[in-house]
Amino acid sequence: MFYLVMLIVGLGVGILVFTNIYATFGSNPSKEQKEVYETFANYEDGKFINLPSEIVAAGSPITKQEPNSASDERSPTGQIPLSEIDWDQINAEEDSLTWLGHSAFILSLDNKKILIDPMLGPVASPVSFIGPKRYSDDLLDTIEEMPPIDAVFITHDHYDHLDYQSIKRLKSKVAHFFVPYGVGNHLVKWGVEEDKITELNWWDETEFQGLTIALAPAKHFSGRGILNQNSTLWGGWVIIGNQSRFYTSGDGGYDAHFKEIGNKYGPFDIALIEGGQYDSRWPDSHMQPEESVQASIDLKSENMMLMHWGAFTLARHSWSDPIERAVKEAEAKEVKLLTPKIGDTLQLNESLSIPVSGWWE
Repeated sequence: MFYLVMLIVGLGVGILVFTNIYATFGSNPSKEQKEVYETFANYEDGKFINLPSEIVAAGSPITKQEPNSASDERSPTGQIPLSEIDWDQINAEEDSLTWLGHSAFILSLDNKKILIDPMLGPVASPVSFIGPKRYSDDLLDTIEEMPPIDAVFITHDHYDHLDYQSIKRLKSKVAHFFVPYGVGNHLVKWGVEEDKITELNWWDETEFQGLTIALAPAKHFSGRGILNQNSTLWGGWVIIGNQSRFYTSGDGGYDAHFKEIGNKYGPFDIALIEGGQYDSRWPDSHMQPEESVQASIDLKSENMMLMHWGAFTLARHSWSDPIERAVKEAEAKEVKLLTPKIGDTLQLNESLSIPVSGWWE
């Protein structure tokens, strides 16, 4: 028994040492930062929290479905098709959006070049030898081809959204980083200067080079290690330019906050909404595709894209189940769902129209 206890203690100490030394785990908020967080309505007992659900009391407008869980279809049988990135379109002055897979995008608003959740590495994991592997080759080399980046926006600190390798290669060409409270500590540990980081709480607003920026609420959680769960905040981003109003949800479950965001900041020209990794065990932290479509309606968005799919397998359903269900629901609800390939660039100032091609088939 003594040896078993010592083994458990040794393993615990080893894990603590590993997570504190291995850079990819990032860094935790300081005592002084936590004292500030204690004044927030969404922080309690040393952790960020989700606010009480309004949907539970009112009843959800969505009937949840059991996902297609065919084990042999959880990943594509081969590499998925990627479009060659058109850097001329991205570098142009017109507003545009380019999908880099999962929840990563290049956004151009008012000729400002912006990255959203730039997870471009090969594995959504703190270590390279285990974890969800990308369906295609990694996109890290595209960083060398990118123009100078005016701003990077991070929705939360999970590995499939905040990637150590990507940040290390990006940081020298990024002017500024916008993150929820606490996430800046990871960036500082990875060599990003503190004065290049702005942290916000839900509903906080700021201006950046003529753009209006706001962090919107989400129902999710955070953490990069065993002992720092919910030590940092999560959320979605509203970015408003002269011509286009943009929103990305980050990860999160469906609730009344989408209507609040739509009423405050909508209508949006385009909304990126997660709905690509779901499970009956995660009803409060991820949306099913039908809920994603309803969120688009709540947001008053003229166009939506389903995100959080097309790069990694993080749930038990088939890899194409999210987009197939989203297409069906969008047609039923008369929602304009855009379905570009990874690498495609959409011109936001034009009448957006991409026929549903079924490229995932």
